[in-house]
Amino acid sequence: MSRGWEEIERKILRLLHGGKTRTQLTEIHAHFLRHGLQQSNQILAHFVSVCASLQRMPYATRIFTHSTHNPNILLFNAMIKGYSLCPPFHHSFQLFSFMKTRAISPDDYTLAPLLKSASNLRHHNLGRYVHAHVIRLGFARHASVRVGIIELYTNCERMDDASKVFDAMRDRDVIAWNLMIRGFCKVGDLDTGVKLFRQMKERSVVSWNLMMSSLAQSKKEEKALELFREMLEQGFEPDGASLVTVLPLCARLGAMDVGEWIHSYANAKGFLVDAINVGNSLVDFYCKCGNLQAAWSVFNDMPRKNVVSWNAMISGLAYNGKGELGVDLFEKMVPEGVVPNDSTFVGVLACCAHAGLVDRGRELFASMSVKYQVSPKLEHYGCVVDLLGRCGLVREARDLIRSMPMKPTAGLWGALLSACHTYGDTQTAEIAAKELVRIEPWNSGNYVLLSNIYADEGRWDEAEKVRELMRGGGVKKVPGQSATG
Repeated sequence: MSRGWEEIERKILRLLHGGKTRTQLTEIHAHFLRHGLQQSNQILAHFVSVCASLQRMPYATRIFTHSTHNPNILLFNAMIKGYSLCPPFHHSFQLFSFMKTRAISPDDYTLAPLLKSASNLRHHNLGRYVHAHVIRLGFARHASVRVGIIELYTNCERMDDASKVFDAMRDRDVIAWNLMIRGFCKVGDLDTGVKLFRQMKERSVVSWNLMMSSLAQSKKEEKALELFREMLEQGFEPDGASLVTVLPLCARLGAMDVGEWIHSYANAKGFLVDAINVGNSLVDFYCKCGNLQAAWSVFNDMPRKNVVSWNAMISGLAYNGKGELGVDLFEKMVPEGVVPNDSTFVGVLACCAHAGLVDRGRELFASMSVKYQVSPKLEHYGCVVDLLGRCGLVREARDLIRSMPMKPTAGLWGALLSACHTYGDTQTAEIAAKELVRIEPWNSGNYVLLSNIYADEGRWDEAEKVRELMRGGGVKKVPGQSATG
């Protein structure tokens, strides 16, 4: 009889860890209910693990609540780990409290996920609570627990606490080193991050990616690119994350040779088939370097595209002054089943501005919320103001700015003022300049612009009042700026 049940358990476990889908999950659940295995902690623990991998922890919780009356540590650990991977993360601690009421002592498989949950929550106090349990129960030497403690403190930006744990470790693995480097770079201490990176005896590709990304984010693009070259020289093979990190640097620094090498490498390694983000980055790289032919080639050859792919190409066409082509591409996007997002409309409205397509721009802007349920943001208004201003429709641009549901920025009024100068609309220019003075009272250039507008019209008294306002406010004129009058 026992052999029969063991065979059924093995069958269910094979089903659980084979190709599983959400539908199959309910079928497997029905299967073990039919055989009366809802009291098997082993089956339930495996079931919970599969639920976590499919982001179905609420389903796992229902099973946990209703299926067994005597959950053991194996099942509790599976539930706690599940909620350390899927929000709401604080449920891990509720389960831990329940576990303690059942007088079940935690082990390292309990504490490591609790640390992960506290880390995901960025909850320093909860993390210290778990850390205290780790020390009291003697699990501080367990590798997964130590790494969990370091991850917690680095995520909470408590680098002093993280350093104490790290310094006490005798055998530091590459994961611990990477966490410390990431933590110091995250709090802005790039020098310590670089120092730790140089002290590493063994590195992984993740170590290189982390350091290159941190340098790039700190505007040290050249150093990041040098590090990429060093990585290649030391025999490390870049992964998709490496390429996506480095390609924007190549575009900003004009490193065409490196970007083209990456293209060749990505082709050879199959990244352009398996990794959409690499193809997207290549499209963006070629567009920003002005090589539209290469960008089109990558875009058209991509076996799969997502909305980012289309956005990169549309924005790239706008960037290169090919607005009509960008609008044409947008027209093909929706029939392909790709739903436009915020960034899509920034790109296509910029295309309209570059091509002077006023009517089309108006239509697209109006369709955002009505047809595509995308609420216009400041960037979208900015694109339309730019479009109207370029085409001399400064009054319409002014009215659009005034109708915005959010507060206009100095950049918007500045763009309108520039259009007013181009088309000689001094009345609207005065409105824009006054708004600039109101938004940026510390900026002497705004006072100079307003004073010059009055002076150009012979309104000397008002020009003098602006200069008095500037002096009264303690605003100093930047050398090189002139105020006629």
